[in-house]
Amino acid sequence: MYLRYFGLTEKPFSIAPNPEFLFLSDRHKEALAHLTYGLGDAGGFVLLTGEVGTGKTTVTRSMLAQLPESTQVAFVLNPALSEMELLASICDELNIEYDAKEATLKSLTDVIKARLLANHEQGGHTMLIIDEAQHLAAEVLEQLRLLTNLETDHKKLLQIVLVGQPELQQLLQRNELRQLAQRITARYHLLPLTESQVFSYVKHRLNKAGCNTNLFSDQSIQYIHQVTAGIPRLINLLADRCLLGAYSAQQQEVSKQIAQEAAKEALPLNLIPEHQKRALNMPALVSGWVAAMFACGFGLSFLF
Repeated sequence: MYLRYFGLTEKPFSIAPNPEFLFLSDRHKEALAHLTYGLGDAGGFVLLTGEVGTGKTTVTRSMLAQLPESTQVAFVLNPALSEMELLASICDELNIEYDAKEATLKSLTDVIKARLLANHEQGGHTMLIIDEAQHLAAEVLEQLRLLTNLETDHKKLLQIVLVGQPELQQLLQRNELRQLAQRITARYHLLPLTESQVFSYVKHRLNKAGCNTNLFSDQSIQYIHQVTAGIPRLINLLADRCLLGAYSAQQQEVSKQIAQEAAKEALPLNLIPEHQKRALNMPALVSGWVAAMFACGFGLSFLF
């Protein structure tokens, strides 16, 4: 709707992942460096955590782009699985044939280990990436640890990347998972963008969409950082609505006022400072109103 008005070739703030719009902040680059180092070591487990929308998928995609072509990667995107279901999913991802009706934990483990060894003998690598890993059951994590027992004199034959929300760190602190925790060769917790990084992020995405002018005032960017806490996914939601608001008002620049109105439409109310102030003042307002009612001679029967 607003593309032609602002001279854009496509939506700059779509929440759908698009490699063309890849933006790596200093924090994303640091996370990528930690993961790459961990994977280049002896193998085992690598851990990436962060709040929802902070860019864990962005870092993971960047990591994948740097892997050798000889690396076979298995993805598990729904980790709420039993041990059997997880091993079956790994087999499916690695194109390993197995008899689903006769499958057991041992038989699935055996065929997976056979594939790991075959990949290694052919000069290849095998990697397992598990998203939303905070939902993994302790016994499933232990099963993953057992898979990493297969190794040569120099490295593990399976590298596992666990990606999840901060709860994953708490999960791995459990006593029964201490052996797995000791095998984590690199870990990184991804923080949201700083205010200066939000400026760079917005400019980067506008440029990628064909705009070489700044469509957002400094005050609007500062407000966007404030209400989104620097979380890229929320920034995209709000910035997109800001451009729509500026178009509707026939303005060439997103002002702070436009950003404030857009936030009410695009974000949960509890994130908006103006609403937070009203919510905090509400008990006092209600108490004052009730006191005034009593002062005027009205009793509780009026209220109920």
